[in-house]
Amino acid sequence: MIEKLAEIEARYQELNQLMAESSDNIPQLTAYAKEHASLQEVVLLYNDLQRVERETKGAEELLAEEDDADLLEMARLEIQQLEREKESLLERVRAALVPKDPNDDRNVIMEIRAGTGGDEAGLFAADLFRMYSLFAEKQGWKTEFLSSSPTGIGGYKEIIYLVKGQGAFSRLKFEGGVHRVQRVPVTETSGRIHTSTATVAVLPEAQEIDVSINAEDLSIDVYRASGHGGQSVNTTDSAVRITHLPTGLVVTCQDERSQQQNRMRALAVLRARLLELEQRKQRDKETAMRRSLVGTGERSEKIRTYNFPQNRLTDHRIGLTVYSLDQIMDGNLESTVDALTTTYESERMATAGAGT
Repeated sequence: MIEKLAEIEARYQELNQLMAESSDNIPQLTAYAKEHASLQEVVLLYNDLQRVERETKGAEELLAEEDDADLLEMARLEIQQLEREKESLLERVRAALVPKDPNDDRNVIMEIRAGTGGDEAGLFAADLFRMYSLFAEKQGWKTEFLSSSPTGIGGYKEIIYLVKGQGAFSRLKFEGGVHRVQRVPVTETSGRIHTSTATVAVLPEAQEIDVSINAEDLSIDVYRASGHGGQSVNTTDSAVRITHLPTGLVVTCQDERSQQQNRMRALAVLRARLLELEQRKQRDKETAMRRSLVGTGERSEKIRTYNFPQNRLTDHRIGLTVYSLDQIMDGNLESTVDALTTTYESERMATAGAGT
């Protein structure tokens, strides 16, 4: 491990020089700076380890040369403390050396769709959007609508939006899957509990440099945007439908009055879906990697149940049950997200350790 740390520090110092030489090449400088930042934590820990080694050597030399009983006791105590510090640093180094998810620092495109359950499923989709929006607000993130298909009673058949903020993907990436709700619908007169579902997809926002889209691979249609009941909400053909011919992916956007804005937002969603598709293919090839305890995020997986009569939320992937659903629906997702992240990180470190 020490040899690897020395190599990382050497690369870190090399990047300092490369950044100084690339001040006029912004793309190259950005790439170097990103790699430099990714190595900084490990380098700082390595520097601390070297300091501990020096101090331990000094204490051991004092122990070998000194005759004074008080000084000898102080040296022994110092060595014990330094050994504990070294073990702590090594544990942190092992965690820091585990490869990080390259998407963790990206913004997020979230897609929420009503599943089974008719109007109630649409209302639940709206509730999930509200929950995630409030959570984003508490984190200091910003949300931006990309596309929506509302129902007539305040729900959504589909809503797609962007979450912008530091670490957004790292905190939201485990929310993808099937969410199940058990409650008495507002449309139910007999008071019976119904079960409905909504699906959530969490996609890392893709930049143009991440996904190359050829113009000839796109079929772009424009049409007049419509609102509830099919009535026209715009007098121009501002709505956009983009079909990616090689994959068959279709994205529509009509929320903006400008055709250009709708086109840009539709392309943003398409890039995110293409990036997710490519990364999924890559994950499928890595058959030797053990599956994470928190699941793959496939939409076919029922990941969570929201039981309103019992004020209970159950996350089926990690066996977590809490009786504070009312608070969670108000955006207080921190404890649930933390539990998922902790489980994932533990499994990730175990997987990395098994491979060394």
